[in-house]
Amino acid sequence: MFPLRTASAVLLLPALLALLTGCGDTGGLASAGPVPTARGPVHLWPERAGADVPPADPGGAPPEYVKGLPRVRNQNVHEVDPVALVQAELRARPGAEVGPDGMPEATAAAIRACGAEGAGGGAGAGAGCPVLTPYYRDLTGNGRDEVVVGIELPDKMMSVRVYTADPDGRLNRIMATTQTLVSVELAGRDVVLRMPSGNPGYELITAWSWDEGQRTMLPTREQIVRVPSGSGGASGSGGSGGAA
Repeated sequence: MFPLRTASAVLLLPALLALLTGCGDTGGLASAGPVPTARGPVHLWPERAGADVPPADPGGAPPEYVKGLPRVRNQNVHEVDPVALVQAELRARPGAEVGPDGMPEATAAAIRACGAEGAGGGAGAGAGCPVLTPYYRDLTGNGRDEVVVGIELPDKMMSVRVYTADPDGRLNRIMATTQTLVSVELAGRDVVLRMPSGNPGYELITAWSWDEGQRTMLPTREQIVRVPSGSGGASGSGGSGGAA
């Protein structure tokens, strides 16, 4: 009978091992079923000669210094009066109607009439001053704030400009754009513009970022997003850098 007991033990051993294995399985990997095969991008019309992308200037963009302003100390842009800053640019580029400095003559006249201190309806600027309250944030990563200036234009358009101070205290404009805007936000070290996309129900979001090689801010990311029904467009700001 000994051989029979041995055979029974051999037959029971696989079942016992399976039972023990099942009891000890407290979170192992389990199959999720068949997975689609990864497919890389397909280059269409590879025989076509594509457009050339000109190389970036290794020297970067030349500084756009604002003339006619006193130099700041320790690269502290908080010392700069934003109204005086915009007025100095008007004097440097009188009559500009297109491009980053372009604005209607009525807006330029209103800026020239602003007070010498404050902005956005402050005590010195006056309630009708188109120069809005500035915001401050380190956008270049040098450990010092830049100043973000907004100028209200007709038809919901805005001019958004960013200035930094160089080690000699000169103000250098590193961003300037004029757009029809839904809102302006600060997100990390980016200036994010939200604007109508041209398609009903959608917004175009553009993030401007500091480019160390070009020494200026560039539109580095664009995205078209659907606006939720009944939201009335995007709102709010990421301006944790604080206003003046």
